[in-house]
Amino acid sequence: MSNPMLQLIVLAAIAVFLILRLRNVLGTRDGFEPPRIPDAPAARQMPADLAAPVDEEDITDHVEASSPAAHALEQMKFAEPSFTVGPFLLGARQAYEMILTAFERGDLSEVRPFLAPAVAEAFDQAIAARAERGITTEVQYLGTRETTLAEANYNAETQEGDISVRFVGELIVAHRDASGAVIEGDPRAARKQRDVWTFARRMGDPDPNWRLVATA
Repeated sequence: MSNPMLQLIVLAAIAVFLILRLRNVLGTRDGFEPPRIPDAPAARQMPADLAAPVDEEDITDHVEASSPAAHALEQMKFAEPSFTVGPFLLGARQAYEMILTAFERGDLSEVRPFLAPAVAEAFDQAIAARAERGITTEVQYLGTRETTLAEANYNAETQEGDISVRFVGELIVAHRDASGAVIEGDPRAARKQRDVWTFARRMGDPDPNWRLVATA
């Protein structure tokens, strides 16, 4: 056998050997096999130590640390980082003055957006009852003497937060009958009005308004 023929046989044997090795390593494809798409990277979560810090003083200035109310307020802040307790209480105090004065005067038109439907209905019924009896009201609001956070709750599933606030307001109120006689209150003396009102809102909602959902 000539040397060229021998070399060809050797090269052919080497080629067959390499093909068999490659089949064992890579396997075979039967029919159409789509190319593999690299797995999408897992969603990255921000480590807890890199999350936006909660202003604890904004909470502990108003409720006891580690209390249920403090925990609820902390959850509200995580759900809506721009939420702060101090400005909320300031807004609640202003709402209290506006709503209470509007109710006593018998005209809720300006404050209705801040009332939950059930509260608005109850106020409307009381105002209508006074009107049927021909009662008119004189009211002068003198100021809010106390605004204290009484309770807070948060529902993580619905993202609904509610905060109860204790108010002590001072005002002059006199209710007169159809003849003009005073039947309730005193037009010359101030009285203190004590209430606990609960405001609620879905945290993160584009509508910034809290609504009055309960009175006590």
